[in-house]
Amino acid sequence: MSKMFGQVSAGAATLLIGASTALANEPKGGAPDYSGISTMYYSLIGIVLAYGVYDTFFKKS
Repeated sequence: MSKMFGQVSAGAATLLIGASTALANEPKGGAPDYSGISTMYYSLIGIVLAYGVYDTFFKKS
């Protein structure tokens, strides 16, 4: 079950990062908008923190 959870979470993370990359390349007029790259950074930080919580509290050793 935990192997399936790891595969599902890895797939979801891949989709999330891919979607945020597409948003980062969206052309906008006027002043530069850094919301796309910020979303990518926050997603990466969230994935790392989620793995840390999983590793600390839910992983069976």
